[in-house]
Amino acid sequence: MRVVRGVARPRHQRHRPRRAPRYPHRARLVPARLPSLRAPPRPRKHGAKHPPEREGKPMTVTLDTSALTRTRDPRELLNAVAPHITELTVNVFDSGLDIWDREIALLLRDHTMVKDMAERILGNAVMYTLGSIENPEVHLGVGKLVDIGVHQLILDTPVWWGICRLYNGGAFKHHAPFIERRNDGLCLRTGDFLKSQGWAIDEELWAIDGTSCSPCDNKVPDSH
Repeated sequence: MRVVRGVARPRHQRHRPRRAPRYPHRARLVPARLPSLRAPPRPRKHGAKHPPEREGKPMTVTLDTSALTRTRDPRELLNAVAPHITELTVNVFDSGLDIWDREIALLLRDHTMVKDMAERILGNAVMYTLGSIENPEVHLGVGKLVDIGVHQLILDTPVWWGICRLYNGGAFKHHAPFIERRNDGLCLRTGDFLKSQGWAIDEELWAIDGTSCSPCDNKVPDSH
């Protein structure tokens, strides 16, 4: 025990000179502080007000459906739904047909018609369905013949869900018909409206039904 100025200190607390590091090249390197990459705030003009606070307010997202339907080819639009079909995919794709040919085959199975008529009906059904999705605020209606194709799309529920995912922002589009059909010319007005939107409708199909329209009255916001 060593006594320094009257105070006894243990050996391990005695002062020892600091030694130089044995390996100077391994000395700890302290990285220099890099300058901030954030752009400096813009100077605010004299008298300018602060921007309004956005915290706590949800952001409103508007779906631009017109960007999804730049083409007006019904077959191309329907086949584009395939990657968005997630339910019962074995049933839908087992035949090896694309979505368009699948729906045509189902129409020919369940209805007495030739393939040409099935293609005309399905094509106009796709036009009507997407036209109503693009214009939910417009009152539209479809005749008996084209309605066969619309019902085919709805009955093939995995395909209908794919249509809703791709073209309706993921929101389900309902089909809620009334019992009595309408006879106020809405079917003809719908055909004219679809033509004004760039759809090459089959005027003969729409003229056959004339004023007789499907009774799905409420088109806003989620019923066709």
